Amino acid sequence: PNVGVVQVPDDRLEPLAKLVKTQVIIPAAVEVVDIAGLVAGASKGEGLGNKFLANIREVDAIVHVVRCFEDDDIIHSAGSVSPLRDIEIIETELILADIDSLERQKDKLVKKARSGDKIAVATVALIDRILPELNSGRPANVMEFEDDEKELLKSLQLLSFKPMLFACNVAESELADPDANAMVREVKEAAKHRRRAEACVISARLESELIDFSPEEAKAYLADLGVSDSGVNSLIRGTYHLLGLASYLTAGEKEVRAWTFVRGMKAPQCAGVIHTDFEKGFIKAEVVSYDDLMAAGSVAAAREAGKYRLEGKEYLVKDGDVILFRFAP
Repeated sequence: PNVGVVQVPDDRLEPLAKLVKTQVIIPAAVEVVDIAGLVAGASKGEGLGNKFLANIREVDAIVHVVRCFEDDDIIHSAGSVSPLRDIEIIETELILADIDSLERQKDKLVKKARSGDKIAVATVALIDRILPELNSGRPANVMEFEDDEKELLKSLQLLSFKPMLFACNVAESELADPDANAMVREVKEAAKHRRRAEACVISARLESELIDFSPEEAKAYLADLGVSDSGVNSLIRGTYHLLGLASYLTAGEKEVRAWTFVRGMKAPQCAGVIHTDFEKGFIKAEVVSYDDLMAAGSVAAAREAGKYRLEGKEYLVKDGDVILFRFAP
């Protein structure tokens, strides 16, 4: 697979950098693994199926690029364009791979369960609950699980439980009003029926054309099409959101930087994103929201306005918080 590190678009970084007078901006980033398309029968080794399924097992979420445009010059491997069929093919292969994996895992766990291992007993029970659903063609991401089951699920590494982002690939002429495309509407509706799924719209052809453009030329070209973005930024943001991620910011004379954290993390955990020593020696976090800081115009003004505050170990960090951590070395 091809692996690339993609910067997460964040309109807050440049204004913040101007406010604190620094030239160095470091956005958050996600790693994208480009795996060749799966074909029907991949779970049984068709194409390079088994190898690619192993690659998928290592990722946190799956982006499924779904063709949503007609073009007689570009032949679809299945002979016709049908996004729901394409989604079903991929989903079926993930389900079949999960069935095979769970059956093999169950064989090993049953022996442990007989010896009284409580985790093995609970895991076997969970597998017995999941397998009938998979065998009926339902992916794991449409099922409901209790919190204790979600912990056990991590060890099972189910492919069909991974969050899924459907990227509707449309013609560049359709970017301005993608919902006019019936196929896009179908995919968005399909995403609604899955617990951990979302949909976004991109134009891969347009994206390939923009590669050779300067930022100014790209902006002008997009404006002519009536859009501000080819869709790739919404894809990146969609992936970020799907994984439950957000960004807090640090700002100083050396740099302005976005740090990735999982929504629901407390201040010490977020400090640990920068360095484990920050979490171990956490004392307090100096916090101001991005909006409040920009409205005040400076850190000093934000302090005077009472918007700059000290937070302790129980503080739940929010997206867009500008933070300075205090810690004991």
